[in-house]
Amino acid sequence: MAHSVGIKDVARAAGVSVGTVSNVINRPDTVAAETRARVLAAIEELGYVRSESARQLRAGRSRIMGLLVLDMGNPFFVDVARGAERAARQAGLGVMVCNSAQSPAEEAEYLSLFAEQRVRGVLLTPADATGRNIAGFRRHRIPFVLVDRVAEGTTECSVSVDDVAGGALAVRHLVDAGHRSVAYVSGPPELHQVRDRRTGALNALAEAGLGPEALRELPTERLDVAAGRDAGARLLGLADRPTAVFCANDLLALGVLQAMYAAGVRVPDDLAIVGYDDIEFAAAAAVPLTSVRQPAVTMGALAAELLLEETELEGTDRTHDHRRVVLQPELVVRRSSLAVR
Repeated sequence: MAHSVGIKDVARAAGVSVGTVSNVINRPDTVAAETRARVLAAIEELGYVRSESARQLRAGRSRIMGLLVLDMGNPFFVDVARGAERAARQAGLGVMVCNSAQSPAEEAEYLSLFAEQRVRGVLLTPADATGRNIAGFRRHRIPFVLVDRVAEGTTECSVSVDDVAGGALAVRHLVDAGHRSVAYVSGPPELHQVRDRRTGALNALAEAGLGPEALRELPTERLDVAAGRDAGARLLGLADRPTAVFCANDLLALGVLQAMYAAGVRVPDDLAIVGYDDIEFAAAAAVPLTSVRQPAVTMGALAAELLLEETELEGTDRTHDHRRVVLQPELVVRRSSLAVR
């Protein structure tokens, strides 16, 4: 087994004490220039890298923030991670990004990993609708902030988007274009985001004097392109097919678009499509996709800032005021919904 270079090896090579090497690494201004140069040369020659875990044990604090999202295959969560990473880096921290894949069991495993690693704090988009995973993690007394989810019934901070308003924006746009029957490709019904977007869609239909029967829901087990293609196939099989479809995210919408293209259904002439998230691929689709934009990068950055604010107050006599930040969505209209009936 290869020998791991330690601080004692550096001290021996430079002809100084272990304390002097430690000072060069942590307090270089306290070491004479000639000695400092000799130690740095030894570090370079030996390839020494200081042990972060040992440093954390001494300091009692981690320099790592955990981020657990539903699906890193979704560019929306990539943007959330980008915003969080940017804020963390400015504070001198790193981010450990993990993917629950919408699985409560995998979420529980990653939360246990975060607890074992004693991360500084966690940014979490919950997959477990029961709240059991969060309740179990709370026992470790590691601060966390909910992302893309309102902290209902909890005292923690959260940063989310008003998904009820977002669903209403999407369907109101379709109703204004003349559509009176709308399909909702919804994703897993246990997800709060999916339910809130459906509520917004129903609200917009009610505003137009249309009942809930005007919304035909097509649930899916996943929120990805393959699930969207499957929903598109089911949509094609309906005898009284709706003239428009609202999808719970853009990946589903892109899958529906693919299914329509393969079947020779014209978008938007035969079927209007609206997605949600406004990922980069939405504008680049074969038929540019109308979508409800979420400020994902801002969401990640704000969540990280709230978490940093809370962790900086640990061990002081000051208290952190938990806040629920709710951002507003924006409708971005493109060709996929522009045909007027």
